[in-house]
Amino acid sequence: MNRSSTDFIPANESKWFITIFDLYVRNLFWRRFKNIAIDQEYQPGEDSKTIYYLNHTSWWDGLIPLLLNQKIFKQKARALMEDKQMRDHKFFSRIGAFSVNLEEPRAALKSMRYAVDSMKRQNSSLFIYPEGKIVPYSTQKPNFQKGLGWIASRTPEADVVPVGIYIHTARHDKPELFIKVGPSVKFSAESTADELKLLFEKSLQDILINLQEKSHTAPQQFKQL
Repeated sequence: MNRSSTDFIPANESKWFITIFDLYVRNLFWRRFKNIAIDQEYQPGEDSKTIYYLNHTSWWDGLIPLLLNQKIFKQKARALMEDKQMRDHKFFSRIGAFSVNLEEPRAALKSMRYAVDSMKRQNSSLFIYPEGKIVPYSTQKPNFQKGLGWIASRTPEADVVPVGIYIHTARHDKPELFIKVGPSVKFSAESTADELKLLFEKSLQDILINLQEKSHTAPQQFKQL
């Protein structure tokens, strides 16, 4: 039976596939970028549960969570990915991605519930691009969809951490990739969905402003990834 356009695609992790694909991804990054560097304010503990939310500006964003988790965070990571992309690149389910249909509210809710259930695992993490689509890099306040706040409000034990991604060619013909992992965002359990949305948007905006400036004026303060 053919998979319909609204079918949910769950994560189907394979340790051996992650190991092999991780080697391929690292080699791909090292060949395509002049420099890959990180400014890190958050590091999960052995018992931490973490929701990482990131800006979405390029094709590379689909691979950055794997790179970060394999080299730095080392958690049981999963990621939300648009269903259209997952149907085109089915292997992403093998590294922990699961689908979300942004055009069907009922289908999207199923993905959100799956995300919350995923966070019940010990030392779990979730990567989410809350803008829901690729947009040009900007230091203006981003505009998030509702999923991040919905998930965060239902996983109070999890740290919610903004991550900024910035790629530029200001110094070399090959691009440089800079990543900033911010501190965990503090919020009240009584916060409304709109309050959470605004708080998370503003926290990522602060990260993006700092990331852009620092990558140009003080790149030596980043650590090589």
